[in-house]
Amino acid sequence: MAELNSLKDMSRFQHRRRIAVAIVIGLILVALLTIRSAWSNDRVHEYIEDFGIGVIVLTILGRMWCTLYIGGRKSSEIVRLGPYSMSRNPLYVFSTIGAFGIGMMTGSLTVSLALAVICYIAFQFVITAEEGYLEKVFGETYTSYKRDVPRFFPNPSLYKEADVLSVKSSMLYRTFTDGLVFFVSYPLLEFVEYLQGEHILPVLLRLY
Repeated sequence: MAELNSLKDMSRFQHRRRIAVAIVIGLILVALLTIRSAWSNDRVHEYIEDFGIGVIVLTILGRMWCTLYIGGRKSSEIVRLGPYSMSRNPLYVFSTIGAFGIGMMTGSLTVSLALAVICYIAFQFVITAEEGYLEKVFGETYTSYKRDVPRFFPNPSLYKEADVLSVKSSMLYRTFTDGLVFFVSYPLLEFVEYLQGEHILPVLLRLY
């Protein structure tokens, strides 16, 4: 019964996380409708966009890497290997990097940094709620983990690898599918750029 309640609690937190991410992405995309890159050199704009695609690919691969270690186990044990040996919340780290990549799709470094900061702040609220739950369920095991491993920003010197990994394929596929939302931003923002170029959408702010 306790295990069932634990799974329900974790499912609730994961649902809240998805809602928080969806809201943040939605607000970001709405705001980007009126923002455009201020670079006069189109080549610089294109370079930033291309680099942004690479950042988004890194995000998807990073999130899948995290799932190899945590998939299906978050509510039953404290994982301290792989990316979770360097940061307690590497999935959120990679999602924040993804927000930076989405910002680069606009060709603006200012927008990229702003989106990453917004995403980071939003995740802090989710992390705080999750920490309270994990401390209640795992007690000293999680408290020790908190003492040893940074909350967010990774410390590579702490890295520990697993000899063997047991992976739930369904979790891996779900993480990959969830990550595709970052790629959706590319054609969407290209379309917004086209509408701005045709003066259908107003450009209220230009940023480098």
